[in-house]
Amino acid sequence: MTQPRPDDPTPPAPADPAPGSDGADLWASAAPWAMQLVLRDERGEQAGRTTHRAACEAAATAAVLLLDDPRSAPGGPWHERVARWDGGPIRKVVRRARGARFAATAALDGVEVVRRGAQVRAFVPGPIDRLPPELSRLQVGGTQLPDVGDPAPPVPGALVVALTPLAALTTGKAAAQCAHAAHLARRTLPDAEVRRWRATGFAVRVVTPQPAGWREAAGRARVRVSDGGFTEVAPGTVTALAWIDEGTRIDEGDEPLSRPGRPRAGRPAG
Repeated sequence: MTQPRPDDPTPPAPADPAPGSDGADLWASAAPWAMQLVLRDERGEQAGRTTHRAACEAAATAAVLLLDDPRSAPGGPWHERVARWDGGPIRKVVRRARGARFAATAALDGVEVVRRGAQVRAFVPGPIDRLPPELSRLQVGGTQLPDVGDPAPPVPGALVVALTPLAALTTGKAAAQCAHAAHLARRTLPDAEVRRWRATGFAVRVVTPQPAGWREAAGRARVRVSDGGFTEVAPGTVTALAWIDEGTRIDEGDEPLSRPGRPRAGRPAG
């Protein structure tokens, strides 16, 4: 596990994969593949829990940093697994851990992001029935951070992700949707925009517009996420919209969005 400094814009450097991390049993499985993301959630009063938005931003950046990592490129030790998963439904599962259980995941292949107090690790995808025990024993459902928090400061060239106000999403679900939006943005946006975004360290800013603002965003955003309906919402629900920040602040509420782009349909994902 590569562990960059908080808000370090530099993608993690290549490292050797853990022994046995790409065993033949992975390829024999008929189960769906998913990227596992783990949020550090320390609940002690003195520890200070992170916010909902910071967790979503960190999860989105972690997913894209893993995709953009040299180890995921052709010839890299993660490439076959990343390509196998990226060629199908881009399912992501957000888990939570604290203390020794979170520390144990550092031995697995993946990347770590720290954003505004949120610490998230993204792991090389694999079949959901072949998870290492360090991941399989971690909790999935019900991850909810009580403090919504403020959006990150605007950064020109960063990705803005708007979460739907039309459906209630737990922190875990919202983080997965933001990771989907970032994944689709890296895949579909023009190369020049992806390069600008990469130069920010794949920074992500999460906003939650009111219904009127959401309807306008739906017609203007560059990326949209249609959920696969595995958890919390019905299949086909548009859960997130995304675009590249051109330097204009997008406030919470009904403020019209500026500098629109044509929408790009995203693949349904869970």
